[in-house]
Amino acid sequence: MEDNNNRENKRRLRYLFFLLLFTGIFLSTSTYAWFTSNRIVSVDMIHVKVQTEGSIEISADGVNFKASVSENDIIGAHSGNYANSVNQLPAYIEPVSTIGNIDEKGFIEMFYGDITSNNNGDYIIVSEKSEEVEGSGEESDGKFVAFDLFLRNSATKQLYLTNESNVTYNGEYSTGIENAIRVAFVIEGNTPSESSLNSIQSLYTTNDNNVYIWEPNYNVHTITAIEHASSVYGLTISEESPNRIPYDGIKSVFSANDNITFENANSNVYPNYFASVVPKIITVKGNTQYQDFIELNSGITKIRVYLWLEGQDVDCENGASVGDLSFNLQFSTNPA
Repeated sequence: MEDNNNRENKRRLRYLFFLLLFTGIFLSTSTYAWFTSNRIVSVDMIHVKVQTEGSIEISADGVNFKASVSENDIIGAHSGNYANSVNQLPAYIEPVSTIGNIDEKGFIEMFYGDITSNNNGDYIIVSEKSEEVEGSGEESDGKFVAFDLFLRNSATKQLYLTNESNVTYNGEYSTGIENAIRVAFVIEGNTPSESSLNSIQSLYTTNDNNVYIWEPNYNVHTITAIEHASSVYGLTISEESPNRIPYDGIKSVFSANDNITFENANSNVYPNYFASVVPKIITVKGNTQYQDFIELNSGITKIRVYLWLEGQDVDCENGASVGDLSFNLQFSTNPA
């Protein structure tokens, strides 16, 4: 009887040992970047607004100009006056990365990061280019948000991004996912207001200098993100920081054969695959300041807008991989 009890106790101890071992492994890997649990983040709604200071107006199709456009205007542009639109507004977004280069189609090169493991059991990252396709909601397979806007004004003026522009978390307790979001504006070109609709809608650029990356909420981080920054990247950060955290975005496709682990996913080790990203606009959480944007020429200016979850950001970790986001965008020609 005693032998049976001893065997049962040993069996339980072995079970507890393996349970603790599994728990330890889970805890040690659950804070890696790129959501190793392959979660996705829902985008609750997208607001796009512009102030009518002076003569500025906004349109989703280059035809109907007004004081503001809604998500429905953007989604409906393709079936209306803008048959060639490539507006991508998925119900969910997943981590991607970019340095802001433009491809031959005039789109920002976005790279979707997938997580796998090598023969040693280390987590490694692989990347593939994520193409933009017209679609919205549950029917869209897009990993990020992208859409066109058209601004019209009667005189050349300075354009500002107002303090109403933000990316916020919808919910009582933030997971910190909004801190890993990036926004980019591609200035596609300008044409006189009397130009043909084809000329307006076909405005296009491949000039990387026309890309303006905006990093909102750069100064705040959750406790989990702080631990993630330390364990994966060797960075010491705090819940509120006066300085933005530098990161290297992905600039090229690479495979599992390259064996790129998280801690080596940077331009120092792999300069062919990564490069430093320096946003042209950065704002703190709860920003109250207008941001200088561009000089808006008279006539009609086409701008392509991107919103994505930056996988290379220290705030992109499993603890933040749930929740809804709200994106508010507002332009003005009034300095404040």
